[in-house]
Amino acid sequence: MKIIDIRTRCVAIPLTAQLRHNTGVHPGYFLRTILELITDEGIVGLGEVGGGDQRGALQKLKPRIIGMDPFHLETIKLKVLRSIYYMSNARLYAAIEMACLDIQGKVLGRPLSDLLGGSIRKEIPMIAYLFWRYDRPEGGDDTRAEDLADLCEQLHEELGVTSMKLKAGVESPREEARVLELCREKLGDNFGLRIDPNGVWSVPTAVQIGRRLEELNPEYFEDPAWGLEGNAAVRKQVRIPIATNMYPNKFDDLGPAIRLGAVDIVLTDIHYWEGPRGVKDLCAVCNTFNLGVAMHSGAEFGIELAAMLHTASTIPTMTFAGDAHYHYLTDDIIQGGLMKYQNGCIKVPTGPGLGVALDEEKMAKYERYYEQKGDYYARFHADPRRPDWFPVVGGL
Repeated sequence: MKIIDIRTRCVAIPLTAQLRHNTGVHPGYFLRTILELITDEGIVGLGEVGGGDQRGALQKLKPRIIGMDPFHLETIKLKVLRSIYYMSNARLYAAIEMACLDIQGKVLGRPLSDLLGGSIRKEIPMIAYLFWRYDRPEGGDDTRAEDLADLCEQLHEELGVTSMKLKAGVESPREEARVLELCREKLGDNFGLRIDPNGVWSVPTAVQIGRRLEELNPEYFEDPAWGLEGNAAVRKQVRIPIATNMYPNKFDDLGPAIRLGAVDIVLTDIHYWEGPRGVKDLCAVCNTFNLGVAMHSGAEFGIELAAMLHTASTIPTMTFAGDAHYHYLTDDIIQGGLMKYQNGCIKVPTGPGLGVALDEEKMAKYERYYEQKGDYYARFHADPRRPDWFPVVGGL
C-alpha cells in the first residue's frame, strides 16, 4: 500500500458567540484545514489541523510522503518532522499521522484506539469551557462574573458536565476569581473548577489569585504565569496543582520543566505532542515522574475530536475531564453532524479507523463560508470592541 495523493481543504464553521481570550478574539467562527491521504488501494485517511490555512504548508510536504506506506509512521515522521528543521512542524505531522492511523484502522477493520493499545473506557467526560463572550445567543456581551457562572450552570444542565475551565486573562483577575467562587456556590463542592490565564498574569498576580482560590480546592491552575520559570515560581507559592499546555508543549522542554518543578499536570495535545502516538510517548514520561495528564482542546472539529477521544480512551491515568471548545460550534463537517454529549461525556467512535466520515455537502458549505469569511489568524490578536488594544504579557 502506498500514499499516492494529498487533498487539502479549508473550512470554517460559525460559533454561538465571539469568544474572547487574553490575546484576542475568535471572531464568531473556527477554521480548520482538512487533510485526506489517498492510497493506491482507494482507502482515504482523514486528518485535521488548526492554526489558519495550512493547505500550502501541507502540500509542501507532499513530495516527502508520496509513495510511502501509511503503516511506516516512523519513517514518515523522520522525513516530515525531523529531517528539515526549517519546515519542521509538529502540528502538520500530527495531521498526517492522524490520517495514516485512520487508514491503518480501515485496512484492519479496527478502531484507531486498538492501534494505541485498546480502549479502557467507552466514553470521555468533558468540561464546560467558559469564555468571556461577545454577541451571546441571547444578546449582549459577558461583562460580570455572574454572566459566566450562569453559563456554567446552563452547560451543566444542558450537557451534564461536572467540571469547568475559565479562559482567564481577559477581565480583571479579581473578577475572574469571582467566576470560580460563584460556580462553587452554585454547583457545589464536587464540581471541578479550573482557571487558565494562558501565562498572561505576572507572578505576583498569579500568586495572589491562586492563594485566594485555594479554599475552593480547584482541580488545577493552568499556565498562571509566563514560561517555565513563571510556572515554577507560582508552583512554589500556591497550594493548587499547576497544569500547562504551553510550558512545556513539546518534548524539547519536557526535561527542563521537570527539573525546574514547573508543572504537576501536562495537558496532552495531539498537535503539539506529535500525534496520537506522541501523546502516548508523553504519557509514559509523565508516568515515570508521577505527573498527571489531561486533554487539551485546540478548537477542533469532528475529525480531530474523534482522534482525541480514541487517544484519551487508551490512557489509564487520564482521569481529568477533557477540554473541548466543541459546545460552541453550531455544526460539524462529519456525517451525522455534531457529536452528542450524554451525561457530560462524548462516546468514543466505534467504527474502523477514526470512525467518522466527511459529509461532502457540509464540506462544500463550509468551504464557501471560509472563502467568505477568510483566515482570521491575520487578525486573531485583535479585539473588535477595542481597536487600539493589544495583549501585554505580565501586565496584570
